[in-house]
Amino acid sequence: MKFFRKRLFVLFATGTMLVLTAVFYIQFMLLRPIGSGPAGPQVDREPFSKQWTERPVRIVGIGDSITAGLGARSKDHTFFNRLIKNPDDEYTDMQGRCLASVLTNLEQENLAVSGSTSRDHLTVIEERLKVHDPKVFGLVVMTTGGNDLIHNYGRSPPKECAMYGATLIQAEPWIDAYRARLNDMLGKIEACFPGGCEIYLGDIYDPTDGVGDAPSVYLPAWPDGLAIHAKYNAVIAECAKSRTNVHVVPLHRTFLGHGAHCRQFWRASYVKEDPYYWFYENIEDPNDRGYDAIRRVFLRAIVDHSVLLDGLATR
Repeated sequence: MKFFRKRLFVLFATGTMLVLTAVFYIQFMLLRPIGSGPAGPQVDREPFSKQWTERPVRIVGIGDSITAGLGARSKDHTFFNRLIKNPDDEYTDMQGRCLASVLTNLEQENLAVSGSTSRDHLTVIEERLKVHDPKVFGLVVMTTGGNDLIHNYGRSPPKECAMYGATLIQAEPWIDAYRARLNDMLGKIEACFPGGCEIYLGDIYDPTDGVGDAPSVYLPAWPDGLAIHAKYNAVIAECAKSRTNVHVVPLHRTFLGHGAHCRQFWRASYVKEDPYYWFYENIEDPNDRGYDAIRRVFLRAIVDHSVLLDGLATR
């Protein structure tokens, strides 16, 4: 009888541990709840309390599916459209905080294409971005380079603009080519706005929250992935630093803690106030809350840097 009780206790304890382990694994490794409500940093109300300029301003989107808006709940919830105009169901803390409320003569054009790479973006600029009247001031919002990294998801040998799985040594010439291409893009954009422009360039976020474990986002292991990703973001920072009118928008920092490991409270990236997943079902694009966060950090960057607020773009 005593042996039977001891064996029963061992079985019960083992079963309890297995259940707890399974619950822990599901809760903190598999589940990625998206949460609800506003996402991202607060945007100050004061800059939107008066008009910035009466000068004609044209906002142009250039880039990949992030700027195109893939993954947003509806067209008016893309970050590009939310930058310009608040949707009808706008959160209370963002009502009135949009470009249309402070720019009386604003036009828009979104040239972004889902699935496109930086090579495609250069072609779009060369073939589709027209030269504007000198009276027009340009606001350009741009995301480029992310697809260079993630394509072709490890399904084919790595190559330039589809380098998934590459070693850092293998990727070095492609990174150099990206630097030259990005500088070329920025120069060509500036040439299309002889009356002046500002370019707000998002850096590249990381769905693995800085861990680099690609299988956590259902992709093949990529040992040098984080190193190559960091090099691309360094190129973005370098190219922006060389031009006074180009400003980096910190998507990488903003999205840390909202990727595959968003529930893992023991990680440095954990965001206690909002431990939720900001990515769409395809992994590489934001979901609706992610787009809310992106429009907020782009809007904050514009408020922090734009000469429009200071009345300096009066030509």
